[in-house]
Parts: sequence; structure tokens; C-alpha cells
Amino acid sequence: MTRRPASTPGKHTVAATSPVSFQAGPVSPARLPLGRIPVVDVAPVLEGGRWPTKAVVGEVVTIEATVFREGHDAFAASAVLVDPAGTIRSRVAMRDVAPGLDRWRGEVIPTDTGLWSFLVEGWSDPYATWRHNAEVKIPAGIDTDLMLVEGRHVLTRAAAQPGLSAAASGALDKAVAALADATRSPADRLLAATSAEVVGALASHPLRDLVSPSPSYPLWVERPRALAGAWYEFFPRSEGAHVSESGDDWHSGTFATAAERLPAIAEMGFDVVYLTPINPIGSTFRKGRNNTLVPEPGDPGSPYAIGSPDGGHDAIHPELGTFEDFDAFVARARGLGLEVALDLALQCSPDHPWVADHPEWFATRADGTIAYAENPPKKYQDIYPLSFDTDPGGLAREILRIVKLWIAHGVTAFRVDNPHTKPLSFWEPFLADVRRTNPEVIFLAEAFTRPAMMHTLAKIGFQQSYSYFTWRNTKEELEEYFTEVAGPAASYMRPSFWPTTHDILPPYLQAGGVTGFKVRAVLAALSVPTWGIYSGYELVENVARPGVEEQIDNEKYEFKPRDWSLAAHYGVAELLTRLNAIRRHHPALQQLRNLKVHPTSSASLVAFSHHLAATQSPTRVADTVLTVVNLDPADTRAGELYLDLGALGLDDLGDGTFTAYDELSGETFRWGARPYVELRPQDRVAHVVHVRRP
Repeated sequence: MTRRPASTPGKHTVAATSPVSFQAGPVSPARLPLGRIPVVDVAPVLEGGRWPTKAVVGEVVTIEATVFREGHDAFAASAVLVDPAGTIRSRVAMRDVAPGLDRWRGEVIPTDTGLWSFLVEGWSDPYATWRHNAEVKIPAGIDTDLMLVEGRHVLTRAAAQPGLSAAASGALDKAVAALADATRSPADRLLAATSAEVVGALASHPLRDLVSPSPSYPLWVERPRALAGAWYEFFPRSEGAHVSESGDDWHSGTFATAAERLPAIAEMGFDVVYLTPINPIGSTFRKGRNNTLVPEPGDPGSPYAIGSPDGGHDAIHPELGTFEDFDAFVARARGLGLEVALDLALQCSPDHPWVADHPEWFATRADGTIAYAENPPKKYQDIYPLSFDTDPGGLAREILRIVKLWIAHGVTAFRVDNPHTKPLSFWEPFLADVRRTNPEVIFLAEAFTRPAMMHTLAKIGFQQSYSYFTWRNTKEELEEYFTEVAGPAASYMRPSFWPTTHDILPPYLQAGGVTGFKVRAVLAALSVPTWGIYSGYELVENVARPGVEEQIDNEKYEFKPRDWSLAAHYGVAELLTRLNAIRRHHPALQQLRNLKVHPTSSASLVAFSHHLAATQSPTRVADTVLTVVNLDPADTRAGELYLDLGALGLDDLGDGTFTAYDELSGETFRWGARPYVELRPQDRVAHVVHVRRP
């Protein structure tokens, strides 16, 4: 026999009525005995609370737990959100999402940054228990008088609860009076005690017995940019780079010339401008164009070979300018609404000051030489990797000093180059140190590596992570990946989707032309909250160096000034601008955990949606966006969409149809659960539909 569910399903938030205060942060499950109403398997919890689950201000966080009890009395569960001061901010009724399996779910929304915590309370529901018994016994004439008396006792207790509104209190008092009125029939008295007004009053202030809390678990809440943002990467040395009048010498761009690119980046709707390394570049074993081992005179070298007699990670390449020039660049970016992110590449050229001053920070070979970077058979003789084994404390203190130096100059985000090649025992305390003094700073992990490393980097503190999106091209691959990143991993790993980077030009874009670039931009921009592009995407730079997934004439090894007037010819910049505007307008697109894949009848059509209920939206208006993309950059594809109307917030539609407003074309359609779509890549690569009720 299964237990009876509580009679007050759904979601509600109430102020705390208990004087109990919960301490923010984890509580070991071993310290708390199993409650009278058992609560187990709480999620999302990382390693039993070893690391905090992540969220940002305003993010909808789904809490789940298995809650059950002995016997047949009704019970329910609540998700409790506790702020950094230990004060209960909300207590939300959970719903049974797996009847018979006792899996309960509820949503909470943190409102400020800091270390919050959450827990789940199981509790006995005396009203639901009485109601079930009364509705069975009274019509059958069994224990009628006793059931009416018991109902009066339960509702009298409920009416005595503090915090009831006048309407709720009145409804309960009226029900108590009706149950005591012997002039009315038992059926009429039962009806009065189970009225919509009574149910509503108990939904907002349930009568809870045997309240049994789970342990509390940590929830680290950050600013919204840690979850949602649009990044634009460029090499500042290329902006304004030019050849001398004689045609013999190249001259680097500067921070001043690079700043001239900022208005266009801001106009396209990007939030973060990310600069590749701006430090001095070594000359020993400097790479030439297209990664050749012998540079020609004037080749600038890779900015990832950091360090020269001009300084190391705490210095600026003299050709770019001074710290005053950098400060002016940051100020102009901020004036345009852009944050500045720097590349943090923890490696050195052989000319870096650390090589002479701190040889203990490098690994040495049997012959006494410093080991350069290599990935056999590849050799990177222009780069020395750091060793974190000889003097880890000294090296960590120096890296922290450098990062805080750049933070002091206005940098609010770091794209970390290859963090998976450095020990996690370094990253965990380092990220914690920065978080203590500068919790606003964001670290994006460029970790294209094995899942265990990617996921653990996120758990220990990296706010964002590059992802496998770049190589997910087929419908099956994309649907599986969308489902994965929006699943349990979304509680700690925030994927950043990049169609290309300065290191990667995937085959799809090599062959897909302008349409391929548009397809991948729509997928990246509208599936997850954070995405980015590498400069030149607007110009459809899709020619690879033979044999590798990398652009020919790669900007890592040469200056690459661009003629931005050509962007209008391709229409990609116009699309990027529209996509970023759509992202900003729709709060549903600024969340990750609400990403939902919808099946289609075509192998080339991918459909996915984001939905926020009115109670969860900052606008207090429900927001739903449905995106349909044709993955074939060459041919028209058509088919049916099999929409989950519940996931779109439309499960209560009368005639089963809704208004579909296309944010890209401005057209309006009338769609139902199985609309037919046709996408011709030459003029329409996607539908981006704002779902509106009739």
C-alpha cells in the first residue's frame, strides 16, 4: 500500500516563523541523527558538502531529496534557503516528482552573493491525514462524529499559527465553526472544512508536525556574470598593427589603437572583452609564422612565451604601452559597459626573470637543463612549464601577487590557459584566496581535457569552463551534450560555448561557410548562458593550416590587422548583435538548468527551449524562448517538432495552440504541440521563438 500525498502540492514561499537559526555552511550528515520523517539523498550536494554547490544571484536552484515515512499518514517536504548570516530567507513547499519513489523537488532563488546554505525538512501533515480519512469514512458513515471532532482540533491548531493573514485566519475559523455546527449535515461540514479557502490558507501556512531537517549544505552564490555573459576575444597587438612605409617592418598595435575596437564590440552586445597575454615576449627559440621553428626578422613571437628582459607576468609588452595606457583601456571599456578579462598563462619563456631568480620553480632534466614544454612528438622550446613540487608555497604566493596586481588595475575576469596541467592542490587554495578578497573575480578554465579533471576544476572554484561544444556537431551529439550540461553538473560547472578559439578551427566551420558560422553562433549563444567568439568570426575566417584544426596564418605567431568594413558583407556581425540583444531581453536565456531539448522528426533539426515561470522571473512575467536550428549549412531541412508543452509553461492551454513570435524575422506563427517547420539556410538558419500565450 502506498502512502497518501499531502493535499497542498505546488510552490509557495513564506517567511520563517521559527526562532531556529541555521549556520551557513556544511554540516556533516554524521552529526545529525535520522529524523522522524527521514530525509536522505539531498541534491545538489558535492562530495557530501566538501565543496559548495554553485549559484548566482537570481538563479533558480532546484533542490531534491528522498523523503518518506512509516505507515500511511500523509507527509510533505520543504526546501529551506539560509542566507550567509544564518537567517532563513525562504521555505518552499516541495512536490513529489516520482510518486511511489518518494523523490521530492522544489526551487529556491538566492538574492545576494556569499556563502548561503540549504536543507530539506520532512514533516508530518496532520491536515492531509485527517482529510483523507474523513473523505473515506464520513460518506461511509464510519466514525463520523469522531472524524468531525478530530478535524476541528486540527483546524483549531492551524488557525492558532502565527503569521496568518486575516483572510487565511478567517477561512480557518469559519471551517472550525462549520465542523462544530450540529445543525448541518456531516457532508456539508466536511465540505466546509475542505474548501478552496481552507486549502489555500494551509498552502501558505501548513500545519507541520514532527519536522525533521536534513543536514545543511553549502551554496556559494556569485554575481550574475559568473553564469551569464558574452565574451569577445582579441589580440590587442593586431588592432592598429601596420607595415612601415618601406614595407619592411611591422609595427605593433597599442592599447590606444586596440581601444578603438571597443565601441564595435560593445555595439554587438558583448559583455566581456578578453585579451590574450599582454606581457613581454621572449626571443629564445621564438616561433615564426604558422608555428615554424625559425622566425623571420620582425616576427613578434607567441604571446604565450611570456617573459623577457622587459619583465614577466607583472609587466606589459613595451610595444603595447604602459600601465597608464592599460588603465585608460580598461576605463574606456568600462565606459562602454565592458568588463576586461586577461589571459592567465602560467608558463615562461627561457628569458623570463623567474628562470634566473627562481630556478627552483622549474623542472630540470638529468643533464641539468630546464625542461621545456613538449607533447611528443611536438616540442615547445619557447616555453618552460612551471613545477609546483619544489617550492609550491613560494610559487603560489607569487602567482597570487600577480593576479591581485591585475585586479588592482581593473581586471575582473581571467581566462586561465591549460589549468589542467597544474596541480589541483595549487588551484584550490589559490582560488579560495582570491575569493576571500575579490569574490567578484571570475576564472574561466580553458581545460579541454578528460571529464574528471574538467569537473573537478569546476568543483574546486573555477566559475566557468570551456566545453566540448566546439566538437559537438550532429543532432545526437548536441542533444546529448545539452542534456548533460543542464543536468546535475549544472550545479557546479558552468560551460562556456565557443564556436572557435585562436587555437581551434573545427572541420564544420572549415566547410560550412557563412551559413555554418551563423548556425554555430545561434547554437552557442542561445543554448547556454555564457558564450564567446574569437575576433575574426565576423569575417568568416575558415581556412585551416593544412593537417590541423587551426587557422592558417595564425594570430598567435603574427600580427593580423583586419578590415572590419568587410563584416557587413557576411552578415555575421549583424546576427551576433541580434543574438546578444535577444539574450539580454529574455531572462530565461540567462539560466542554465532550464535548458530543455525537444525531439524533432528531422536528423538535421535541433530544438531546445528555456522557460522561467512568472514567480521565478525578475520581471514577474513568465518568459519562454524556443530555438530551432537547421544544422545543415547547405540544404533546406524540414520536419515536425514534438514539443513538451509543460516544459514551455503551456500545459494548461485550452485549444493546445500558442503564439510563436520569431525574434530573428519578426514573423508570428500559430503553433501547437507538433508544428511543422522548414529552414532554408541561405536566408533562415533558425527560428528563435518567443512563446506567447493566446
